[in-house]
Amino acid sequence: MKISTALFVLLLVLLQYRLWFGNGSMTEVHHLKNQISQVEEANRKVKERNLSLTAEVHDLKQGQEAIEERARSEMGMIKYDETFYQIIDYSGSQANTK
Repeated sequence: MKISTALFVLLLVLLQYRLWFGNGSMTEVHHLKNQISQVEEANRKVKERNLSLTAEVHDLKQGQEAIEERARSEMGMIKYDETFYQIIDYSGSQANTK
C-alpha cells in the first residue's frame, strides 16, 4: 500500500511539474496570450492604416481636388494667375530663440 501511495504522489508531482514548468505550461500559455494580444493590436493598427490608404487612393483616382490638394501641400504648387502669400510670425520665432 505504501508503494502505490508513493507512486501516486510521485505521479502527481510529475504532472504538476509539467503543468507549471513543462511544455505547454501555464506560464507559457500566459506568454502566448500576451503575444497574441500584441499581434492583434498591431493587426488592428495596420488595418486602420490600410483603410485610410485605400480611401486616399480612391480619392486620387476619382477627383482632381485630392490631386490638387496634394500638389499644393507637398510640392508647394500654385495655380496660374494665383498669388501666393506667405505669412511669417516673427513673435513665435523670437520666443523660441530665448
